[in-house]
Amino acid sequence: MRLTSFTDFGLRVLMRMAGEPERPFTTAELANEFRISRNHLAKVISALSAGGYLETRRGGGGGAVLARRPGDIRLGDVVALLEADQALVECFLPGGKACTLLPACRLKARLAQAQASFIADLNRGTLADCVYRPVEA
Repeated sequence: MRLTSFTDFGLRVLMRMAGEPERPFTTAELANEFRISRNHLAKVISALSAGGYLETRRGGGGGAVLARRPGDIRLGDVVALLEADQALVECFLPGGKACTLLPACRLKARLAQAQASFIADLNRGTLADCVYRPVEA
């Protein structure tokens, strides 16, 4: 299984913010620190905000902050949110009809079960388990 870079960046954002939960972070600041596209990161932050994991503030002193305590953020829930538009296989897509094995395929149910188990296992941990604090130079 491979997570998208979108999810990877989302987890990095949350881990970094958990290290200083009261401090607002700007998209530009995080993009620079992670050496990734500011535009791509803005989409990640928007998704995390829409999912209730971040609060964003505009203007001076603005930026994004955690909307919940790190111990209240389940890792599997974050991954499920950020991977929601990514089908594990084509037949999981809403209109996915390219598979010639359907409806007799016996693999689809096993893959769905494995995916659910993956998310459930991640949900045994929280963001508090993965707090990141940068190393001081």
